This record gives sequence, structure tokens and C-alpha cells, in this order.
Amino acid sequence: MGGGCRVYREVLRYSTSEGFQVLDITSDVESVVARSGVVEGLVNVFARHATAAVVLNEGEPRLMSDIVEAARRLAPPGGGWRHDEIDDNAHAHIGAILYGSGVTVPVSRGRLMRGTWQNVLLVELDGPRPQREVVVTVIGETL
Repeated sequence: MGGGCRVYREVLRYSTSEGFQVLDITSDVESVVARSGVVEGLVNVFARHATAAVVLNEGEPRLMSDIVEAARRLAPPGGGWRHDEIDDNAHAHIGAILYGSGVTVPVSRGRLMRGTWQNVLLVELDGPRPQREVVVTVIGETL
């Protein structure tokens, strides 16, 4: 390509209004990739929290509701977790482990190479929170 290699990073900030919530942050991540100038490479999207997750999946509202319901069933709040003796949020820590703190997506021609039904979703497991931070790191070749 001839432009060289670049590492570009931005921190995106979101507030959440519910205890469990899914936010579609795809357009924000795509904007970061566009600003990066990277045309071929990778983007990593990482939640800087032990009680939130980032996943790739469909941004359809009913599915987003199902993701919340699954988190409640897999690690129910008030489920007798020992950590609840300290913070009353063990369910959120366990949910974040199950869903994962980040995803990496290929970038080609300056765009995310995601599947038709793959969106980047921030999963809140311990809200509401005034601020959640998502680190978006783009690495690759520029023009």
C-alpha cells in the first residue's frame, strides 16, 4: 500500500439507564475506523470494566432483549453469590466473563469486515452507570 503502519486509539463513553442493557455502538466504532485512516488491518473494541461486555451480534431489539434475559438466567442477580457480600454485583462479573470484554474485527478498504447481521454491542450488566468506557484501537496500513 505504501502508506505505512498506524496505531490509532479512541475511548468512547456511554451512559446506561438500566441494570441490564444492550447498546448498539457499531456506527461509533465505524466512525473511529474512518478517522484512523487505516485501510487494511484490525480493530479491537474493549470494555474497560469488569461488569460490562462487548460482543458481535445482531442489533435487532428483540434479540438485544434476549441477550439481557440470557444474562439474567445464566448468572441471576441475588443468586447466592459470595461476592454479593461485598458489592451485590457478582452476577455482572460472571456475565462479563461469559460474554467477554472485547472483540477484534478485520478492517478492509477502511471498513469493518463484519457479517450482514453482526453489529458491535456494548452489554451493560451492572447499571445504570453514568459512564462506561470502550477503547477502540485500530491497527493497520494507511494509504
